[in-house]
Amino acid sequence: MKTARAAWRRLEPVHAMIYFAPEGRRRYADLGLSARTGYFASRSAAFGRASSELVISTFYNFNPALVRKAMDGAWDTATPQQVLDARHAAASEALQRARVHELPALDEVLALTRSAAEAAREHAQGRPLFAAHAALPWPEEPVLRLWHAQTLLREFRGDGHVACLLSEGIGGLESLILHAATGEVPVDFLKASRAWPEEEWADTEERLRTRGLLDGDSFSAEGVRLRQHIEDRTDRLALPAYAALGEADCERLAELASPFGRAVVDAGLLKVG
Repeated sequence: MKTARAAWRRLEPVHAMIYFAPEGRRRYADLGLSARTGYFASRSAAFGRASSELVISTFYNFNPALVRKAMDGAWDTATPQQVLDARHAAASEALQRARVHELPALDEVLALTRSAAEAAREHAQGRPLFAAHAALPWPEEPVLRLWHAQTLLREFRGDGHVACLLSEGIGGLESLILHAATGEVPVDFLKASRAWPEEEWADTEERLRTRGLLDGDSFSAEGVRLRQHIEDRTDRLALPAYAALGEADCERLAELASPFGRAVVDAGLLKVG
């Protein structure tokens, strides 16, 4: 399980950069979409003309008012296929800028990652974002195929994570506040990007304290236990993809993935703003 998590985490920047790279914002702007609308529309375009309520449900931790405002008129401005094409073009441009296509292990990493992604397709039930993206055709360009494969693995894991949160009675804003308590992402960024009203954020923090999951702004002992439980269950739900590789190939992917993640980071593709 630890090896599978390492393989996913080390390669995850290859997918995640699409939410930060300026190539994405430029491509969405060319379609007449703001950066915020571009984010919601591009990630949900695999559903077709996704409603605001579908995005709210599947994206999970964004303020519903923010989603409704961002998605208002999105599909009248650009079609889902146009948005998907823009997203793919942006991903290709950004990864080319990071010179990912020049890394010597590209073919092997792509083969392993695609095998894991294809295995995940056998376990799509209950994973709506993954299933929608898995139904899209595979790109022809190798570096874009790698991005698509990692996108599938990210949404596969993410859908499982949402299922874990639901099973533990952790709502969208609650999950965001607990994530902030880890210190992994600045709380100001989470507040700005998810746009929950300050009063609602504060009230939810207090409920989490009453529930015994927070001690001040930090995790309580029970909060630490619950978070670890959710992370472990998320890892287990993601295993069907990586188990198909076998332990040796999973270790090989984890070993080879690091230079790909570093290339994305070194190129500045994960910088906010």
